[in-house]
Amino acid sequence: MTTAQQQLNDFATEQLETVLRFARISIDTADRLVQLQIETVKNSLEESARNVKQFSTLKDAQTALSNQQKLSETAIEQSLAYGKNLYEIASQAQTEFSKLIDERSVFFNKNVVSGLDRFVKSAPAGADVAVAAVKSTVQATAAAVDSMTKAAKQVADFADASVKAASTATADAVKTAGKKTNNAGSTTQ
Repeated sequence: MTTAQQQLNDFATEQLETVLRFARISIDTADRLVQLQIETVKNSLEESARNVKQFSTLKDAQTALSNQQKLSETAIEQSLAYGKNLYEIASQAQTEFSKLIDERSVFFNKNVVSGLDRFVKSAPAGADVAVAAVKSTVQATAAAVDSMTKAAKQVADFADASVKAASTATADAVKTAGKKTNNAGSTTQ
């Protein structure tokens, strides 16, 4: 049998490990976000330099208008890609945090039940009814948390599918509008 001091040490160690995992998830997510920002800035600067060179060689207004339309389409597509990447990073972080919380919740519930079992062995007569009530409450709470977690996952999956569908629809609409604009511009020449 372990002593109370050993149980306290084990509890503190488990909590420290949980905090460290939480910190690792946070730092990894922040690192990914910073990398996304850096890549976006680099790509924007390179794209801007190409665009300046391209516009400096244009001779007529029609070509400039056509190039402007292409730049607008590209900018919208890049914005959509950035938003999608940002959403994926946030979604992955949320999934990892949820997993950590679920693990800790299950672990906590098991510890409470096993602690109650140890308590019953040394408790006075009649305490088993109170312990059974507490166990029942812990189990009901665990079931409610599990149901809420499943519901939240379904909502997150639905939101994920909706964001992806909206991104695709927006990108398609931009391409269609660009084609219509380019076709209208070429017929007026």
